[in-house]
Amino acid sequence: MKRRILTLAVLTLLSVSTAFAQKQQKLFNGKNLDGWKIHGTEKWYVEKGELICESGPDKEYGYLATDKTFKDFELTVDFKQEANGNSGVFFHSSLEGTKISGWQAEVAPPGSNTGGIYESYGRGWLIKPAAEKDKNLKMGEWNTMKVVVKGNNVTTYLNGVEMITLDDEKIGAKEGQVALQIHSGGGIKVRWKNIKIKEIK
Repeated sequence: MKRRILTLAVLTLLSVSTAFAQKQQKLFNGKNLDGWKIHGTEKWYVEKGELICESGPDKEYGYLATDKTFKDFELTVDFKQEANGNSGVFFHSSLEGTKISGWQAEVAPPGSNTGGIYESYGRGWLIKPAAEKDKNLKMGEWNTMKVVVKGNNVTTYLNGVEMITLDDEKIGAKEGQVALQIHSGGGIKVRWKNIKIKEIK
């Protein structure tokens, strides 16, 4: 009887794990930019299974946006900043050229509010992490960011630590593309991998 119960428990756990894996989508396939569109003249390319964004000669804003749109989700992404490293992960966004409307989970050098939420062409900074949480950013190393959007609520995590939580009706009323950013100014290079999303129903 005990062996049967244990077997059933293991099968249930495997079933739950499989269901979770099926719901989670890879946004970046590690090979090319299928499923994404480049906005602007800055550089986006794949190297050894990693997605790389790099400033081009124009030194302007650049974006790489998903073809699909999303509303409620859990997004995870690994990033490693080289050089300046000023970038970001947009959600509920839309683009006209390089003019983006939406919300950004900040990815930036130390002391520049990584994990905070910024509204482009709108209200600006909505929330910044407490200063002491900046120590969770590992500049020049791989970091994992998670962005959870459910209704009006947004929570960001950096390397497993909650950075901010925000309740905002304007965010909850929208849906849109996920987009990665290159900040203007030149000298920026960021590597990305393991970009995955799980839609929340």
